[in-house]
Amino acid sequence: MADTEAIRQQVQSRAPFSTWLGVVFLFLLFGAIVLAVIGPAPRSDNYEKSRAEKRVEKLKALTDANAKQLTTYGWIDKKKGSVHLPIDRAMELTVTELSAKKPGPAYPIATPTPAAAGGAASPAPAAAPKASGTPAPAASPQSSAAPAPASPSPSASATPAGSPSPARGKTPSQP
Repeated sequence: MADTEAIRQQVQSRAPFSTWLGVVFLFLLFGAIVLAVIGPAPRSDNYEKSRAEKRVEKLKALTDANAKQLTTYGWIDKKKGSVHLPIDRAMELTVTELSAKKPGPAYPIATPTPAAAGGAASPAPAAAPKASGTPAPAASPQSSAAPAPASPSPSASATPAGSPSPARGKTPSQP
């Protein structure tokens, strides 16, 4: 029993002084490392002010370069013959070019297929007319459906009834 009592006292005894000294030394070492890393970093307002001034200078240079590009003539690629124009002149040329064009539909106009006699829809779609102008023959003589009339010419209705007129400046594809 004496051995178990001695072992119990050794296990429950306080840590020796050297352990405490080692822990304090590690904390001091950690603090010194932190100061060595953070110490050289700038901690004044001058650093942030100089960075802000550099950003303002870069933004001004970029704005000046963009303004020069938008207001002057110059070559983009002389071999290909591509140039840059002032934005006002480019808009004038575009408006002149677009006003010279005849407006047209932005998408093909689909005509609805006529309903068969008796109110029932025809089982097969109508065949498109041939280039010669003669209608396609019926599929079989027993077919009770009437032949589909020829589709109207595209010039009969250049724009859909619901589309805005070109005079208002919108095309059918614009909302």
